Amino acid sequence: HPGFRNSTASYTVGLLDPKIIDDLRLRDHGLEILPRTMANFFPLPDGESLSIYNDDQTDADEIARYSEHDAEALVGFRSMLRDVGEVVRGYLHETPPNLGQGIRGWLALAKSGVRLSRLNARRRRQLIDLFTLPMTDLLNHSFEDGRVKAAFAFDAVVGHHGSLHAPGSAYGLLHHALGEVASQHGAWGHPIGGMGAITQAMLRQALALGVHVETAAEVAQIVVSAGKVAGVKLADGTVHLTNIVAGNCAPQHLYGDLLSDCDIPDEFRERITQSRAESAVLRINVALSELPQFTSKPSNKTNDHLGAGIVIGPTLEYMEQAFLDARVGKWSKAPVIEMLIPSTIDSTLAPEGQHVASLFCQHFPFDRDWEAERELAVDTVFQTIDHHAPNFSSAVLARDILTPLDLEQRFGLPRGDIFHSAHVPSQLWVNRPAFGLAAYRGVVPGLYHCGAGSHPGGGVSGIPGRNAAREILRRL
Repeated sequence: HPGFRNSTASYTVGLLDPKIIDDLRLRDHGLEILPRTMANFFPLPDGESLSIYNDDQTDADEIARYSEHDAEALVGFRSMLRDVGEVVRGYLHETPPNLGQGIRGWLALAKSGVRLSRLNARRRRQLIDLFTLPMTDLLNHSFEDGRVKAAFAFDAVVGHHGSLHAPGSAYGLLHHALGEVASQHGAWGHPIGGMGAITQAMLRQALALGVHVETAAEVAQIVVSAGKVAGVKLADGTVHLTNIVAGNCAPQHLYGDLLSDCDIPDEFRERITQSRAESAVLRINVALSELPQFTSKPSNKTNDHLGAGIVIGPTLEYMEQAFLDARVGKWSKAPVIEMLIPSTIDSTLAPEGQHVASLFCQHFPFDRDWEAERELAVDTVFQTIDHHAPNFSSAVLARDILTPLDLEQRFGLPRGDIFHSAHVPSQLWVNRPAFGLAAYRGVVPGLYHCGAGSHPGGGVSGIPGRNAAREILRRL
C-alpha cells in the first residue's frame, strides 16, 4: 500500500545467532535490532490483561495478581529454562552425529553426551521433559492459573500444528527460549527497516568480500555427473558449473524436485518428501489508519503493550480448541493470534500517525479451497481481534493475505510449514532432515543442505547455514 512497508512472512527476530551478527559484521552494515520493551501482552476476557516483560521480579508482581502460587513458581521455572537452555544452546552450533556413518557416528554421539554432565540429575530429567512431555503436563507441574499457563504455552503453539496434549509439544517453549537480543536471553525484537534489513546487511558484507550474487535466477535442477554434483541448471537454461551446492530451500524441494530419480536412493527420497510438514499458519499484513485500542488497556499513545507481541490466546482450553477446529478440516473459529505493530518502534514503516501490523494466526489447515475462502478466513481473524480492540477492523486501510497455500507457492514452504518440517522429536537433531543426513551433507557428494529443514531448525537463526559452511570448509 503506498507509503507503507512491512516484513512479508517472517516478522520478528529473536533467534539470530550473535556469533553470526559478529562474523558477518552485520552491525557495521547497518543492522540494528531493538528488543521489545514488553515481551508479550495478553488481552483477557472481562477487561483483564497479562503483561510479560521477561524480567523475573516484574513478571512475578504481574502474575501475583492472578496467583501467588504461580508468582513464586515463576523464578524456579525460568531458572530451569535458563539452565537447560545453556546446555542445549551448545548443541545448536555442533554438527549432529551422523549415525548413518557407522561406528564414527556412534562415537560422536557418545562424545556429544559429555555436555549433559554439566547438568545435575534433576536438570537432566527436566531436559528430557522439555523434549518429550506434552506442553500441558509441563505447565501443570509448575503453575495453577490457566491464564498464566497460556502465557507460556504460546511459544509451543507458534508454527506447530498439533495438540498441546501431544507428547513432545513442550519443545516449542525451549526452542523459542534459546535466542538472544541485545544480550538478553529469550528476548525478541524488531530490526529497523524490517526483517529484510538482516539479509540486506548480509548482502553488503558479501559484496564487500567479492561475492558474486544473482537474484531472479530460479534453479530448476541440480546437475549430477559421475555420481557427484557438477553444477546447477537455471530455469532459463543457463548452467553454472560447480562441485559444491548448498541448498537453503526445504529438503522436500531439494530432494523431491531438483534431483532426478536416478541420483538418490528411493528410501531417502521417500523419507524426506514424506516428513511431517504443516504449520496451519495464516499471515496477514495490514496498513492501519490508527493504533488498535484494546479495551483491557486503552491508550492513545504508543505504550509498551503496543510494542509487544500482542497475543490472543487467553487459556490452554482456548488454544486447544483452536487446534481441534482445524483438526476436523475446518479452521479455528476463535484463532490464536499474535499481532506485532513494528511501526511503534520503527517510524520508517508507515506515514506519520499511521501504522503497519503483522498478524500471525493459527490454526488454518493447508487442505482448504484457499482461493475461495481466503477472505472468509481473514474475516474470522478480524472479528476475533475486534472483540478485544473494537476499532481494529475500521482502522484497516489495506491488507496482504498469505494463506498456507500462498506460503508454499511463494516461498517454497512445504504445506506452508514455516520450519520446512515440523519441530517434533522424531524430526530433530540426528533425524533432521533425515537419519543419515544430519551432518548437512546430502546423499550426492558435493550437495549440502543449510536451511530450516536442517539442524537446529527454523526461526531465522542463521545457525544451519553457519554449521553447513563449516562442514564445506572441512571438505575443502
